[in-house]
Amino acid sequence: MTDQLFDVSEKIVLVSGGSRGIGLAMAGALAARDARVIITGRDEETLRTACAAAANRMTFETCDVSDTDTIAACVDRVVADVGRIDALINCAGVNTRKPAVDYTPEEFDKIMDINLRGAFFMAQAVGKQMIRQGEGCIINVDSLSTFSSLAQVAPYGMSKSGLSSMTRALALEWGSHGIRVNSLAPGFILTDLTEKLWSDPNLQSWNKTVTPLGRMGRVDDLVGTAIFLISSASAFLTGQTIRVDGGASCGINWPIDGKFEVTLRT
Repeated sequence: MTDQLFDVSEKIVLVSGGSRGIGLAMAGALAARDARVIITGRDEETLRTACAAAANRMTFETCDVSDTDTIAACVDRVVADVGRIDALINCAGVNTRKPAVDYTPEEFDKIMDINLRGAFFMAQAVGKQMIRQGEGCIINVDSLSTFSSLAQVAPYGMSKSGLSSMTRALALEWGSHGIRVNSLAPGFILTDLTEKLWSDPNLQSWNKTVTPLGRMGRVDDLVGTAIFLISSASAFLTGQTIRVDGGASCGINWPIDGKFEVTLRT
């Protein structure tokens, strides 16, 4: 007997930033469970390759979330084609790592335009359709940086903090329309774009220290939470951030390894 509680089959899911990394992993897992998945991104060839690798279980729409006109046209095409959107995963994002004093206005604006402004207007465009439907689910891909700041990614952290606030605000406004809005916050996840960064042995060692489960996250580690949030299993959950980070947000894990035991007497 199949448990229908986590069933996502026949759900129509739009994944913004779904051509690679975390977005592609979630899109592929949903498509493999018979959801109808449409991925978006800026580069048509990358989108086409992603769909082909998924045995063409997914389709794609070209969309640059930094351009609001592109967003509206993309959502209109999806609705015209399939009639509705049951779930949106807001995963499109960029980052530039450098000291805060070195960011140019152009670099700052690019990060904000895609990570926050683009996510808002994508949610707005899809939200209008979901309000007409009387139901829907939105997942915003948050970050560990909204729990604890990281050095040399200040604008990224600022954009994701805004996204956290957006999640709560939209959940508050749209709950009466049957729309649930939640955030999924990954920890340190190994992707194609971060592979070079995490190849440093010192960073690998540090990650094992600060992550209680003692390993890097994989994109597949996020799949179960995405399925849960889209399925009826989370029907009474909205406005929340679920941290899939191997415990990195639990607190500060000292690398003392029991070597400095101290007996306190009062």
